[in-house]
Amino acid sequence: MKVGILGCGAIANIITNFAAEGKLGVDLKFFYDRDMERAENLASQIDDGTVLLNIEDMLDKVDLVIEAASPQAVREVVPTVLESGVDMIVMSVGALLDGELRQKLEKIAEENGARIYAPSGAIVGIDGIKAASIGRIESASLVTRKPPRSLGISTDEEKVLYEGKAGDAVRKFPMNINVAATLSLACGREVDVKIIADPKVDRNMHEVHVVGEFGEMKTITKNMRCSMNPKTSVLAAYAAIKLLKSLNETLHVGT
Repeated sequence: MKVGILGCGAIANIITNFAAEGKLGVDLKFFYDRDMERAENLASQIDDGTVLLNIEDMLDKVDLVIEAASPQAVREVVPTVLESGVDMIVMSVGALLDGELRQKLEKIAEENGARIYAPSGAIVGIDGIKAASIGRIESASLVTRKPPRSLGISTDEEKVLYEGKAGDAVRKFPMNINVAATLSLACGREVDVKIIADPKVDRNMHEVHVVGEFGEMKTITKNMRCSMNPKTSVLAAYAAIKLLKSLNETLHVGT
């Protein structure tokens, strides 16, 4: 399987490191970013790595594109990729909480024989939640704690920055709260979200609580932040890598 990357930031760097060590399980070759220097840096780590000036130049050369850029890229670029019949891994999952956009992308993908993958991201338990959603989910909530710097503020005290529904949280914190979108899509309902800037924590923390016909589930994830970008958790990149590897595996574990 030949793969290209759209957006050459922190997540793309981790994925490329695995590819350079022969641990990715797919053939990563093509790189695109509006910042050519970032794309060139990643391409240089791969044998025959190639930087492309336009995303369209990639589409007749790859089977799958990883979007690791921004919610804006999901709106502006992903439709073009899917129209070419190329599969997508969408890392900016928050964009998919826009129901109109999600339906549009699903329609384009279906018409062109493409698939859209949304990795589990920076929280654990998504497989269990997807299974639980077969029955009735009665309530689902997410409490996210992050160091103030990763939320772009400075404070010496714990501060609640947001409390409400996932869709509004994603609109207000588009680069920080993809986990709320992933959880909502897994549950099949918009979850309740609280975002806290907490100077006492040095990791991104996500506490999930789901109640339904299946019973009750609580998980706490304490993520290591990516050194390149404190807004990004290493687990989010690992989830994409595992998804890529699973596409070529004979035995599939989990939902």
